[in-house]
Amino acid sequence: MVFYSMKLKESSLNSIEKAIAVLLAFQEGRPLWGVRELSTHLSFSPATVVRVLQTLKRYDFVRQDPHTKKYRLGNIYFSFFQALQNTNPLSQAVVPFLEALRAKTQETVYFNVIEGQFRVCAYTLESQQNLKAGMPVGHRSPLHAGASSKCLLAFSSDEFRENYINTPLTSITENTIVNKIQLIDEMKKIRNRGYASSLGERTPGLGSLSAPILSFKEKLLGSISLAIPEIRFKDYDHRSFCTEALLAVSGEASDMLGYHEPGD
Repeated sequence: MVFYSMKLKESSLNSIEKAIAVLLAFQEGRPLWGVRELSTHLSFSPATVVRVLQTLKRYDFVRQDPHTKKYRLGNIYFSFFQALQNTNPLSQAVVPFLEALRAKTQETVYFNVIEGQFRVCAYTLESQQNLKAGMPVGHRSPLHAGASSKCLLAFSSDEFRENYINTPLTSITENTIVNKIQLIDEMKKIRNRGYASSLGERTPGLGSLSAPILSFKEKLLGSISLAIPEIRFKDYDHRSFCTEALLAVSGEASDMLGYHEPGD
């Protein structure tokens, strides 16, 4: 979806479309907006932006900082997370596998899908340990940053993968792969071993492992991932145990959704 980044003609939109355009401007890379900034970004009049924001604020879709006067998303979205998880058919299909993986590894597990050129977390089950990594539903990241993202990119179609790799690759941390040649090599490694691994590529101190969920004719449905604090990720035995458990669970989920090894 690129609706939020387009220059929109205010006169061609109704009030609902204007409100949607305002909401879609709040992204991970730009979570705060002032009225004039948002007005310039959307090519809306300041009066229109103020009117829309005040209506959204009334229902807690946005909140305003009393000091900076800038707006951010409100807390009403948290009430949608459970409903989102409970109504996504694919997410529901993999829940038993996520539960089994969390029980075995005691780490945070989550399910991801591709949305445009981003990885989006569609379902998550948090670790019950005191030291744990979190991954909220709806969290987005570019497809070259982190194991869950790289896994989706590696197992997507050749055309999609090539088109993505030829776009500008932005760095999130010093460990993010932004070199095209290195990313191509990383994709080959992931496909050969069947899973992706990362440490600090998206979030410092966070390690991750991710394996694909495939269906009939190797169609990519999503990826199952483990988010692991760095101290446990660097424990070779624990990481190996988690990798083995992840591959077993992702294989079982793929089998259930119609995947067959080539030649079967």
